[in-house]
Amino acid sequence: MAAAHAAAAAEAGPVAGGDGTGRRAPRGRVAAVLGRHPVGLLLAAPYAVFVAAVFAYPLGFAVWMSFHDYFFAAPGAVVDRPFVGLDNYRAVLTDPQVRQAFGNIGVFLVINVPLTAGLALLLAVALNRVVRARTFLRVAFYVPYVTASVAVVGVWLFLFNSGGLVNRVLGPLAPDPSWLVNEGLAMPVIAVFVAWKQLGFFILLYLAALQNVPKELYESAAVDGASAWARFRSVTVPAVRPATALVVILATITGANLFTEPYLLTGGGGPNGSSASPVLVMYQRGIQQGQPDVAAAIGVLLVIGVLVVSAINRRLLERD
Repeated sequence: MAAAHAAAAAEAGPVAGGDGTGRRAPRGRVAAVLGRHPVGLLLAAPYAVFVAAVFAYPLGFAVWMSFHDYFFAAPGAVVDRPFVGLDNYRAVLTDPQVRQAFGNIGVFLVINVPLTAGLALLLAVALNRVVRARTFLRVAFYVPYVTASVAVVGVWLFLFNSGGLVNRVLGPLAPDPSWLVNEGLAMPVIAVFVAWKQLGFFILLYLAALQNVPKELYESAAVDGASAWARFRSVTVPAVRPATALVVILATITGANLFTEPYLLTGGGGPNGSSASPVLVMYQRGIQQGQPDVAAAIGVLLVIGVLVVSAINRRLLERD
């Protein structure tokens, strides 16, 4: 009987203190706070500090700015920045330029995200089956992603300006006005450009996901008489669904932060603001026009919108 009690006490572990009061031992309390391996917390601390300094603090400060009459002042100057409530948000929501910028980014995402995810998956499947020159092809797709946008933009300006190579190939079918000065075509061209430039990164994500798909599934489908398209639709697409959710979320976040491409390709959001993005308008309001409080309100609304869209995408893509 005593042996049974001793075994039960050994299985229960050091739950109570040695004084018989039932309180958790000091070592147990430390483990509850720091986890079973406290060294992991020590290793993660530098990154946690980095995230807090680079992301959490600026975001919190932007939220604070959006509720105050904030303006730039000389270093060390003490100025009053009164609380204005939702006035900055009212100014943003009633501003036609801001509403147009959010509409532009909506058009961009509708074109860019499906194009990016679809092409990346198809090219990843093709590259996964290539035997010769596999490394060369993967590097070739990845080079635009790591190339500076300023350098690549010069190539696209050469291709899509009024007298560019694309218009010369199309001849009488070329749009008038040309691509980047056409209000209806400027943002779609930018969406295609961003999809092309970032394709290599998303191809690598899909290639990594494809390595985890069992070959037996394809063999079983082939034995059942499934065509190549049927195997792609019924085996590949479901198997890489988590990667697709990641690709869609990352493409959405990247697209919502669009700035460099419209700034360089269309001269700052032209023509007539048809390619302006919310981040570009934030720059114009906050830096060029000296209204950082209004720019902060735009940023907060953009963050909320991205979170909502990403949550919807994840729910749709990861459901069974």
